[in-house]
Amino acid sequence: MSGWGLGWFGGGSQKQKDAPKKAILQLRAQLEMLNKREKHLQLQADEQDALARKYVSTNKAAAKTALRRKKQFEHSLEQTAAQIMTLEREIYSIETANINRETLEAMRNAGQAMKQIHATLTPEKVEDIMEGLREQHDIGQEISDAITQGVGNNLVDEDELDQELAELQQEKLDEQMLKTGTIPVGDKVDRLPAAAQHEPKGKARVEEDDEEEELRRLQAEMAM
Repeated sequence: MSGWGLGWFGGGSQKQKDAPKKAILQLRAQLEMLNKREKHLQLQADEQDALARKYVSTNKAAAKTALRRKKQFEHSLEQTAAQIMTLEREIYSIETANINRETLEAMRNAGQAMKQIHATLTPEKVEDIMEGLREQHDIGQEISDAITQGVGNNLVDEDELDQELAELQQEKLDEQMLKTGTIPVGDKVDRLPAAAQHEPKGKARVEEDDEEEELRRLQAEMAM
């Protein structure tokens, strides 16, 4: 029996691997026959019990004979029930052992598969791969930064920005002049139109006096 068990778990021949299945089939066939025998014996015992009850008052000898047969059937019935229990226990034991064997076989195959995988894969190799990936990510980031910087330099020119800002300031100044008819006091001379900056100083002085007058007038109105 021990050699048979070693054959199961040691990955023996196909015949040894099929032995549990064959044993279970034989046990199940025998169990089916015993179940049928148990039913038959129970019917026989019931019949003898019925005869004993029938002749208990009229024919004691027949009743006694029926009881004797009933006892024989009941004894056979007990033996059959014990055999059924034994077969059921053996079937369960073999099925459990077979499941254990298949589980161990699956675990053994898993171990072999892991060995094959790790045969060409070590922690050092993994670290080298990860280091290579990090380097490639860094290179990609540098390339992206370089492309972004190049695009930004081509699209933005500081001189153009200054020129556009000056034009916007001039537009705002022109709008204020159209609305009030005077140049806002807070605006500097360098924000005036180019022609105004080159006018004679005397004329510019007169305009400044006008601005001062306008400013005083506004202050007086606000104080009212």
